[in-house]
Amino acid sequence: MSFDTSTLYLFATMVAGMLGAMLMFFGRQENIPALKWWGTAYLLGAASVAIWTIAGPTLGGPLTLAMHAVGFVACGMVWNASRVFHGRKPNLPGLVLGAIVWAAAVVMLPPEDAALRLTVGAAIVAVYAALTAAQLWNERRRAMQKRWPTIIVPVLHGAVLMLPILLGDLLRPHDATFSSSVWVTAFSIELVLYAIGTVFVIFMLVSDRAVTVHKTAASVDPLTGMFNRRGFAEACSRVIEREANAGRPVTVMICDIDYFKSINDRFGHPAGDEILKLFATVVTNNVRISDLSGRVGGEEFAALLPCSLEEGVIVAERVREAFEASGITCEEGPVDTTVSIGVAGGPAGTELEVLLAAADTALYQAKRSGRNRVEAAEELPLSLENWRRKTAGIATPARPAPVTP
Repeated sequence: MSFDTSTLYLFATMVAGMLGAMLMFFGRQENIPALKWWGTAYLLGAASVAIWTIAGPTLGGPLTLAMHAVGFVACGMVWNASRVFHGRKPNLPGLVLGAIVWAAAVVMLPPEDAALRLTVGAAIVAVYAALTAAQLWNERRRAMQKRWPTIIVPVLHGAVLMLPILLGDLLRPHDATFSSSVWVTAFSIELVLYAIGTVFVIFMLVSDRAVTVHKTAASVDPLTGMFNRRGFAEACSRVIEREANAGRPVTVMICDIDYFKSINDRFGHPAGDEILKLFATVVTNNVRISDLSGRVGGEEFAALLPCSLEEGVIVAERVREAFEASGITCEEGPVDTTVSIGVAGGPAGTELEVLLAAADTALYQAKRSGRNRVEAAEELPLSLENWRRKTAGIATPARPAPVTP
């Protein structure tokens, strides 16, 4: 069974053009610059291949060279699209370098050495495919099992390009019919599959990015950039489990900004928001990188510290002092910035609810004792039920003795 190479190339360009228009449409609709880069690359590549396939013999040397150069620029745009998608700036010299190398090869190589020019062109496209795969490989925000399709598609494309060229150079370097061989037919089919596969990868990346954005929005407080209550609880459960497996204690501190309602009433809610952001910065700057912190209420913040209760009290005191020393001034006058903190610690495996309940009790003790102070709870039992019994004055029931047969 034989295939007409020109027909296959035209079919590939139609598919690429359709996909490029679709990417441009979604890029404009969703305001995603990377999709616009990918869409433009597809449209340029499809246009250059279609013009070369239909009118190649009548174009003449300069126009043919220009069409090929546009195709290499399209390959560079695919690589730059992956850079833009991951937040990096476009590499403009790299965008046109492939076209420049191709033009130099055409000028320097003799016209009869078509196979070598074909090798240079395939090598340029393969290098761009490798750069695209490397850019996707360096993206560390995905698990490996989710990232592998984004890498394997451009790698396979580069391999399909280079393998037949290398074999052609080794086995029949002077074969004039090389360009019409079975390898070219195979490449035209692969071009269609690559275009479709790349778009699948693009939309997989966009979908994954959208899911990440929604997850972040659901677990992060928009005002302070810290965890919200949900995000804080989910992150703490993982840390507590990790520390329990290692047999290490954990400590929780709950912070409540003093007289926050009066600050809002006196200076207005914008000033109150600035106080909240200021305190979030103070907490972030005074806890360790291994500690977790979040805004769990209006003016209430919490932090989980993988350390003993004594160390947790030291951290809490450091936060209290830093916030007290960072007072701000509005047009109405200075704003008092003080905080009351309750700290509770427990042995390895203590439930988060137990720690939060005990720290909350210590916080109210700090409020009753005059505010702007740190209060620590006593050592805690492991379970929430035992903690409630203890605070209610109910003795913890003893375990029944084993029955002797």
